[in-house]
Amino acid sequence: MISTPPPSQFHSPSPANNSIPMTPRSPFITRVMTPLASPMKKAMTSMQGYLEFTKLNPQDEWLPITESRSGNAFYAAFHTLSSGIGIQALVLPLAFIALGWVWGIISLSVVFVWQMYTLWLLIQLHESPSGARYSRYLWLSMAAFGEKLGKLVTLIPTIYLSSGTCITLIMIGGATLKLLFNTIFGNTWEDKNDTALSMIEWYLVFTCLAVVLSQLPNLNSIAGVSLIGAIASVSYCTIIWVVSVAEGPPAGVSNEKPEKLSGVARVCDVLNALGIVSFAFRGHNLVLEIQGTMPSSLKRPSRVPMWKGVKYSYLIISMCLFPLAIGGYWAYGNLMPTTGGMLTALYKYHGQSTSKAILEITSILVIINSLTSFQIYAMPVFDNLELRYVSKMNGPCPWWVRAGSRVFFGGLAFFVAVALPFLPSLAGLIGGIALPITLAYPCFMWIVMKKPDPYSKMWWLNWILGCLGMTLSALLVFGAIWTIVTRGIEVHFFKPE
Repeated sequence: MISTPPPSQFHSPSPANNSIPMTPRSPFITRVMTPLASPMKKAMTSMQGYLEFTKLNPQDEWLPITESRSGNAFYAAFHTLSSGIGIQALVLPLAFIALGWVWGIISLSVVFVWQMYTLWLLIQLHESPSGARYSRYLWLSMAAFGEKLGKLVTLIPTIYLSSGTCITLIMIGGATLKLLFNTIFGNTWEDKNDTALSMIEWYLVFTCLAVVLSQLPNLNSIAGVSLIGAIASVSYCTIIWVVSVAEGPPAGVSNEKPEKLSGVARVCDVLNALGIVSFAFRGHNLVLEIQGTMPSSLKRPSRVPMWKGVKYSYLIISMCLFPLAIGGYWAYGNLMPTTGGMLTALYKYHGQSTSKAILEITSILVIINSLTSFQIYAMPVFDNLELRYVSKMNGPCPWWVRAGSRVFFGGLAFFVAVALPFLPSLAGLIGGIALPITLAYPCFMWIVMKKPDPYSKMWWLNWILGCLGMTLSALLVFGAIWTIVTRGIEVHFFKPE
């Protein structure tokens, strides 16, 4: 359950009603002093606004997201890069199988520009004119849509995007650890060594590493970790697409669209492809949290360094995702594996011809990025757990409570990863529900909070994009349900493979 933020996060104190002085004033003094008093009053009002703008709620100083306000554009870029590039980027070529070259590139470009615009909206909405700072996506949603509706539309999606991503990272990290072990000690990457650990044990190894790393106290303290993760993510993406293109397509590859399917099946394939493209850009649920680590003032609002960091980080992200999608589709075409994407394809088709050291380095980089991404996506969960303690005890968490809550979450995520290994099969369905977080809700928030003139350019733009985002979300949910019903999913509990 997500705790409700203190009301002071949303509303600045109202002026006292009895602040009018009761001493009679002379008309002569009033006429003389007015020219001097007005500039003085404006200066005092400006200074008061400045102080209110930079004033923190006491609880913010005790929570891991806003405990430190020393962030900058570099930290924002590190966090955004580490969390923005993930294993979901390696399955982008699958979207091109259904969309083809032209529509695949157009779709990827449109979604990239669209999500960059909604990122800009969120960064602008982080600070309100009253001085309140919305350092959590849920709190901004509650401020824009009201407490009940805000929770209703964003609570489950944000939980999935944080906790669900951590669970998926445990699965990816554990599987890649096993892949690395087989590459180093086995005859082939698929070698099944009797002395090797089981998949559950590999999950546990990864979880233990992630929990140890999660003991860093706050979001700013993991900036160095995010830098390492950013370097790892850019490196493994570059290695994978460069090696795949250099090795060339394996025998039997076709870049033609599959045989035309009838009616609904074809539409669902296209919808699933659009879902893959949309899910490649993630991290909107973290942008407010990252911005919340920065200092802010009227002269230097936090949106300035935040947008600077985001711009440069997404420039690098685009330089990774577009070559992955285009080069991967050219190299593997219709032979692209549905599980693991280009990482699995690299091992499957070029495992024998590619240097063993390159394969090992690639796997190590994937593991490093999974560990660092876990820290960023888990931070909102840690923040909420500590918020419940802070709200009740009216004081900061002791070190043992903080450490225990993070061990608890790591154990819970490990349990879900083991108990529900088929969870990634539902990613299309849950991701469709969460899609408005990225493409739709920021547009509606802007309309509600900024109140642009009706029928102005910004009014039309945000209404159109918001409605399109909601429509796309509904279509993706329909396509995912249709795919599950017609093709089915393999449901097995406590048996990760």
